[in-house]
Amino acid sequence: MIARKILCQGLGEEVAAVEEHLRRTGWTVTRCDDMPTARRQLALRRFEVAVLVAGTTPTLDALTVAAVESCVHASSPTEWVALCGPGDLESPAFRALILGCFFDHQVLPVEWRDLDRMLEHAEQRVLLRNRSGTPVPNGDTLGMVGQADVMVTLRRQIRKVAETGAPVLIFGESGTGKELAAQAIHRCSPRKDSPLVEVNCGAIAPSLIQSELFGYVRGAFTGATADRRGLIEAADGGTIFLDEIGDLPLELQANLLRFLQEKSIQRVGAVRSTPVDVRVIAASHIDLADAVAVGRFREDLYYRLNVLPIEVPPLRQRMEDVPLLARHFLKICTADRAHRVDGFNRQAVEAMTVYPWPGNVRELYNRVQRAVVMTEQRWIDPHDLGLQHADGVVGNDLGQARTAAERDVICRALMRVGNNITLAARELGVSRMTLYRLMDKHRIAADSATLAQRH
Repeated sequence: MIARKILCQGLGEEVAAVEEHLRRTGWTVTRCDDMPTARRQLALRRFEVAVLVAGTTPTLDALTVAAVESCVHASSPTEWVALCGPGDLESPAFRALILGCFFDHQVLPVEWRDLDRMLEHAEQRVLLRNRSGTPVPNGDTLGMVGQADVMVTLRRQIRKVAETGAPVLIFGESGTGKELAAQAIHRCSPRKDSPLVEVNCGAIAPSLIQSELFGYVRGAFTGATADRRGLIEAADGGTIFLDEIGDLPLELQANLLRFLQEKSIQRVGAVRSTPVDVRVIAASHIDLADAVAVGRFREDLYYRLNVLPIEVPPLRQRMEDVPLLARHFLKICTADRAHRVDGFNRQAVEAMTVYPWPGNVRELYNRVQRAVVMTEQRWIDPHDLGLQHADGVVGNDLGQARTAAERDVICRALMRVGNNITLAARELGVSRMTLYRLMDKHRIAADSATLAQRH
């Protein structure tokens, strides 16, 4: 049997108990009482897993956290697990380090059965990575990375609606990943072995949409030298995903409604209808109910599509997923690059977890991609991402500091309640009108917050 090597770092009786348990469960343990010793051991030999018993350190000051971070960065591909004291996670720097660099953590006192499972998973992750030569995806289910409660709910909804053939309407802000939700619905459905045809209704010229969607027959117009199937017909037996359906011209909306009602299409220039078996999934970043109210979208089509509505949450409602998503995107962006980028430093993780992400997941991906290209370091920092340090205030002026602090408190409150103005005002202890005034003062956009109140 190959020895399972583990490094255990910390002081006191708690570490002794952890060491004894690890030896009893088959681990070969190397115990270190300080970070310099741990770094020397990590340089001398390879460990599958390292356990930091943080609850035994007197204080988790900036120097201590920096020493731990340096040690973790120097120990790749070892997976790190932290056993924290009840107050350790109150340190923003240590919390960011755990989120960005550790496999998992547990709050003391130790739950031995949970610890055993955690260490086994960490070990298996290292073994799989060594076999494949690539990092193992973490938290990626149905093609959508995330472990927040709202993502668990979304995946549960996707599995439910996938079983039926009824139309699905996906709504959510730009950049949230509505197309990924559509792809997941198709992959989970009985139609998964048939085509999924994706159409961006806002990217096709209005004069071409009808022929692109419904096809045409020879001689229907100048240049139509042969019959051609449209995109709906190409999806026969499968699924068509109509993204940004709110951009579809009104005259085409009538044709789409006829297709949904009759399960047939008529090519441009044809005299007969062609039956098709296609499931429709539509998506829009605008509120289609509002579009109906102002006459930009047909009410009958809206109700025909809105049989199974699904909302993809904005990134600010699942901020705990930001480090996970960032690491996932980093793997994608560095897959074919010779320049080595190992990950994000603590300051970068802190900056990402307080930034409001108005562009959602798409913005996060773009910033990671930019950082991979621009950085000259192995560990990405906030500057590479185009973000400010989370704990820094530019300038020494007291008025500037107060203004920055006030803006930060408002932004954090809005993020915690999903930009619901009423709940944010209640949390801050001010009236809604006062909050609106403060948001105007600090130039905090109210559009998404207003939208959140209506849903």
